Amino acid sequence: MDFPVSILTKKLPHSSPKINVYYPVVTQMKDALIQRKINSAIIRTLNEVLVDQQFYNPVLVELLANFEIKNNQRGILSLNLIVYSFTGGAHGHTIIKSLTFDTKTGKQYALKDLFQPGSDYVKKLSDIIRIDITKWDIQLLDPPFTIIRPDQDFYIADTSLIIYFQLYEITPYAWGFPYFPIPILDIADIILPQGPLDQMMAFT
Repeated sequence: MDFPVSILTKKLPHSSPKINVYYPVVTQMKDALIQRKINSAIIRTLNEVLVDQQFYNPVLVELLANFEIKNNQRGILSLNLIVYSFTGGAHGHTIIKSLTFDTKTGKQYALKDLFQPGSDYVKKLSDIIRIDITKWDIQLLDPPFTIIRPDQDFYIADTSLIIYFQLYEITPYAWGFPYFPIPILDIADIILPQGPLDQMMAFT
């Protein structure tokens, strides 16, 4: 059994009380190089989102960055970085970016890395999501839903793969972030052997 990694919450200093950036830092790992690799990826992604959210723009009125740990077991760390910003107008805007790592190697996974080479994971996941959209009567900006991006946003939570879409990506703002939990067993025929999803099923 691979024990969870330790996570500290740190805050980025800022002069404005309305700009608060909280972010995760992995600590106490046996391998300092792997720990540094994971933390560097987190900081790099956070900075990219902060730039998108106008963190360095003087017109910025309010910003809150936080995070959620979605999985920290069985050698897999999956987390969300969540950044809300407001620069004026009717409402602010939120971006969520997810990162998934193998804590034994520090490897960061893209969606394609979860599946067997050559498997049509895009079609398989899209077909499942299309059924859920109909079942849940989700309002779309541009119906009908056709297909996910090969690099669609995702995270892992226990024995489910969660595919999600950004604000306005497929639905109106009022629908928020559309999340689609997919049980790993439902896609077991195409997951990568010994990969993250396989590791999550190993103890079920």
